Formats: sequence, C-alpha cells, structure tokens
Amino acid sequence: QVQLVESGGGLVHPGGSLRLSCTVSGLRFSMYAMSWYRQAPGKERELVALITDTGGRTNYADSVKGRFTISRDNSKNTVYLQMNTLKPEDTAVYYCKANRWDTYWGQGTQVTVSS
Repeated sequence: QVQLVESGGGLVHPGGSLRLSCTVSGLRFSMYAMSWYRQAPGKERELVALITDTGGRTNYADSVKGRFTISRDNSKNTVYLQMNTLKPEDTAVYYCKANRWDTYWGQGTQVTVSS
C-alpha cells in the first residue's frame, strides 16, 4: 500500500519559515518525480514546486521562486519543502505528489500565515 505522509505545517507569522516533509512508503521512491501542490480556500489546487527522481532538476511556481526550496533525500524516502519569507497568500493546504506512470497524493498539511 502506497502512503505519502506530510508533516511540518502550522501557524506562522508573515516573514517566518516552515519546512514541510513528505515521507513515502510502498513504492520505489527514487524512481518517482515528487511535487508539492497547494490549495487555498475557494481556489484550485496549484503546483508549487517539482523535483525530478534524481533531484537533478527542480521547478517552481513564479509566486514562490526565491523563497521556497524543494529537495529530496532518497535514502529516507522523503521530500522537503523549505518555505522562507512566508506571506499571508501562502496560506493553504499543502499536498505532496509522487508521479511516474502512476500518481499518488498525500493527505495534506495546513499552512497558515497570519499575524
């Protein structure tokens, strides 16, 4: 059974930082591209960041470039999202996704940026 478990969300002040983690089991993690998505209330789910299976290439939404960093540790079956200089508009549920020929999603973790 494939499981993606996100953690690290919470409440943070504007300008603060959080690091999200997504630990994967039940598949060959090193063969999957990993992504972080987010969905704010009333909005569609959007891609935040992507990292290839080897970690050799990353891609970011324009809204988070220079503030967020995606990384992975294939020895720990974990993908991370370091989020710095957080803004209220970053408030959303953040989901990780594993993708190869098939796709799997985590359950999401809430990030709230508010003073």
